Amino acid sequence: MVEIKTFRDLVVWQRAMELAKEVYKATSILPDSERFGLSSQMRRAAVSIPSNIAEGYARQSHLDYLRFLKVARGSLAELRTQVLLAQELSFLKTQSNLLPLIDETERILAGLIRSLRDWDKRTKDEQKERTP
Repeated sequence: MVEIKTFRDLVVWQRAMELAKEVYKATSILPDSERFGLSSQMRRAAVSIPSNIAEGYARQSHLDYLRFLKVARGSLAELRTQVLLAQELSFLKTQSNLLPLIDETERILAGLIRSLRDWDKRTKDEQKERTP
């Protein structure tokens, strides 16, 4: 098991960075007319995912961390919608690897959110048991 020393050690952050790089590559082939439209929106959403994971981790508070992970999850949903739209408009090929990367990042992120929620619940339950 890898010790988590910084946000860079988080698998979810690593996948989100990979996803962001792939979004930049994919959007580079979009029509020039989309440079300030869909391309820009997709890039902002993609960058928001690892950025929020990193910021939440750096806050050193489980509550803040959870809040930022949920924002990252929202950006991931936003990006999924934009990728689907780009595919429906035939700007992106349907066999691109973006949706599988989004799926993988979403699974890992959901697991991290669930584990933090469970940790918070256990901690609260333990505190209740200790209170007279």
